[in-house]
Amino acid sequence: MPRHIYQLRVSLAEVSPPVWRRVQIPGGYTLDRVHRVFQHVFGWQDCHLHSFEIDGVSYGVPDPDGELVLRDELDHRLDAVAGKGSRFHYTYDFGDWWQHDVTVEDVFAADPDERYPLCLGGERSGPPEDVGGPYGYRRFLAALADRDDPEHSAMLGWVGRAFDPAAFDATRATTLARRMS
Repeated sequence: MPRHIYQLRVSLAEVSPPVWRRVQIPGGYTLDRVHRVFQHVFGWQDCHLHSFEIDGVSYGVPDPDGELVLRDELDHRLDAVAGKGSRFHYTYDFGDWWQHDVTVEDVFAADPDERYPLCLGGERSGPPEDVGGPYGYRRFLAALADRDDPEHSAMLGWVGRAFDPAAFDATRATTLARRMS
C-alpha cells in the first residue's frame, strides 16, 4: 500500500501581510511530528505549549494537572483525524496565541523519488518568539520600520539579530523540517 502525503496550507491568523507555508507531510505522521514540522517551517523554537483543534477535538501534550483536556498527540496520526478538504487549527504559545489556520489541500500517493516532509513555498518570515502575538508583532514591525520610533533601538536589541520580515527560504525550511521532525 503506498504512503499517502498530505499537502497542507498553514497560515498565521490575524497577521498582515500574510505569513503562510505550503508543506507536504506523510499522513502517517503523528500530530507531535506535524507540530515539529510546523515549528521549523515557521522558524519557531518549540519553547511553548501547543494544541491542535480538529473537528471539535483538542490534541496536544497531555496536561498532568488535568486543567487542559487534550487527547495525546502521540496517539493520533494525521491521516486518522483529517482528510482532503479538512480545515483545522494549530495554536502555538498559549500566551502569545499564535493560531494557524490549516487546510488539507490534497492527499496523494508519495513520490518514491521524493523525501518528505517538504516545504513547497510560503511568504514572509515567521514572527520571533515572545513578540506578543499578532498585536505585538504589528507593533514590533512598526518599530523596526521607523528609526524615529522610540522603541526602534530596543526592538533591534531585543530581537538580537537581523530580522527581515519579508524573507522566507523554502529550501532552508525543508532542511530544518527534515532534520528535526
